[in-house]
Amino acid sequence: MATENALLTILADKINNDTLVLPTLPAIALKVRRAADDPEINLNAMADVIAQDPSLSARMIKISNSAYLGRAVKVISTQQAVTRIGLRQIKNISTALAMEQLFVSKNPIVKEHMEAAWDSTVEVVANSLAVLQVHVKKTKNRTLNIDSVMLAALVHNIGILPILTEAERHTEVFASPTFLEVAIKKLSGRIGASIMKEWGFEPEFVEVAESWENMSVQYDGISYLDIVRLGAAFCGKFEENKEVAFKAAIEKGVIDNLSELLTDDFEEYKASAKLIFE
Repeated sequence: MATENALLTILADKINNDTLVLPTLPAIALKVRRAADDPEINLNAMADVIAQDPSLSARMIKISNSAYLGRAVKVISTQQAVTRIGLRQIKNISTALAMEQLFVSKNPIVKEHMEAAWDSTVEVVANSLAVLQVHVKKTKNRTLNIDSVMLAALVHNIGILPILTEAERHTEVFASPTFLEVAIKKLSGRIGASIMKEWGFEPEFVEVAESWENMSVQYDGISYLDIVRLGAAFCGKFEENKEVAFKAAIEKGVIDNLSELLTDDFEEYKASAKLIFE
C-alpha cells in the first residue's frame, strides 16, 4: 500500500505544482501542424514537409489507400497522398500517425508497458474508426471527421505516458501492477487533459483525454467522445461500465443496436485501420 500511495502522492504533487514533465509532440507532427496553420501553404510544400519523415510518408500513403480514403486508383507518392487527404485533414492525421514515437522507453520494463499501451490504443483507434464508418453509413451524418476521430482515439489514453515515466524512477511499482493501475485510473484523465492543453489542441480532444472513462460526463449531440467511448467499450476497455457505454451510444443514436458492430463490414473497417499502423 505504501508504494501505491507514494507514487500517487508524487504524481499528485507534481500535477498540483505544475512540475510533472509532460511529453512533447513529435518534431515532425509539430512541423506539419505549423505548416498546416500557414495560410500560404500549398499541397506541394506540405508534401515536402511530410517527406522529411520516411515513416510518416509511408503511413500517409497507407491511409490514402485504405478503406477510409481509398479510391480505385492507388496512391504511390507523398504528393499524391497529401492531395487525396487534403490540407484540412492533414494536420490531425499526421499528428495521429506520428504519435507512436511517444510510446518508447529505454527501460525494458517500462518499454513493455509502453508497447502494451500503444497496442491497446491502436485497438481503440481501429474500433472507433469502424464505429464512425457504421454511424455515417446508417445516418449519412458527416459532421464528425475521420481525421479527428483517429486523433481523438490516439490521444484518449495519453495521460498514461507521464505516469509510466515517473514510475520508471520507482521500479518497485512494477513488481505489483495493481499500484500502477490505481495511479493510471485515478490520474491519467487529469494528466491527459493537461497534455492536450499544453499542445494547444481543440477542446474536443481535451474532453476525450480527460473524460473518456467517466460516463457521468455527457454532452448534447454526438461527439468524438461518444465515438471513442463506444470504440473503447467494444474492445473491452470499460470493465463494469461497458453496458453503460453501450446503452448511452444507442440512446444517443451513434448506433441502433450492438448487432451493427458484429458484421463483416465492421471487421473489415477495423482491419483496414490496423493496417495503417503496421
